[in-house]
Amino acid sequence: MINSKQPLILVSNDDGINAKGIAALVEVAKQFGQVLVVAPEQGQSGMSHAITSAVPIRVRLVKEEANATWYAVSGTPADCIKMAMNQLVPRKPDIVLSGINHGSNASVAVIYSGTIGAAVEGTLCGIPSVGFSLLNHSANADFTASKELIYPIVEKVLSEGLPHFSLLNVNIPDIPFEKVKGYSYCRVTKGKWSEEFEKRTDPQGRTYFWLTGFFQNDEPTATDTDEWALANGYVSIVPLQVDWTSTSLLDTMKKSWSLEKSRV
Repeated sequence: MINSKQPLILVSNDDGINAKGIAALVEVAKQFGQVLVVAPEQGQSGMSHAITSAVPIRVRLVKEEANATWYAVSGTPADCIKMAMNQLVPRKPDIVLSGINHGSNASVAVIYSGTIGAAVEGTLCGIPSVGFSLLNHSANADFTASKELIYPIVEKVLSEGLPHFSLLNVNIPDIPFEKVKGYSYCRVTKGKWSEEFEKRTDPQGRTYFWLTGFFQNDEPTATDTDEWALANGYVSIVPLQVDWTSTSLLDTMKKSWSLEKSRV
C-alpha cells in the first residue's frame, strides 16, 4: 500500500530486476519515501529509449515489501516507465531514479544507455529524473560507496526539483568512498566509440560477428568534462535536456540561409 503522505519514488534500470545495482538504489530510495520498482525482466543494456511495439508486454509482480513494491516487465527501460505511469502508479511519482548501472554512461555512452532512456521517459512525463552509473561492469560490483554518494543527490532533487525537460546523468568512479574528491558539475565529453566487429565462426562453421571496440576521447586535456572528472576521482553530474534543438545552428540558419524552392 502506497502512503500518500510520503514521496513516491519510481525506480527502474537497464540491467534487469535482479541486478545488484538496482537493489542498492532501492536501499537509498527507501530512506526518502515509498518505492515502486518497475524494471526489465532481463538485461536491456544499450536499448537507449527504445519501446516495444511488435509483441505484447508482460508484467509480473515480483514482491511486496513494507515500503517497496517490485514489478518485472518484459520490455525495455522506457517501456517500464511507460507501463508504470499508465498502469501501476497510484499517483504521479515525485522522482524517477534509474540505475545503478553496472558500467559507465559518461560521454557518448549516454546516447546508447537504457539507464538514461528510463530517466528520459520520466522527464517526458514531467517528473524530475536521474540516471546513476558506477564505473564497474561486474555483476558483483561493490555499491557501498555509491549508496553514500547518491543520497545527497536524491535529497537535493526531491527538495528542489529540476527544470522541465531536464534530467541528470550521474557517474560514479569505482573507488572507495574516502578517495572520492567530491562532485563535479560538468559537460559531456566529446568523443566516440571506435566500433569494430570481430569475425568469428560458430561450432557449425557459420560466420558471425561480435561487437568490440574502445572509447576515443577527442579532448583529453579538457578539465570540464565528465571523463576528466571520473578519471580524477570525482562523481560527475551532467545536466541533460530532452530538447535536441541546436539553438546556435537554428540562429545561423535564420540569419544566413536563403533557400528557394526548385524543381529538379
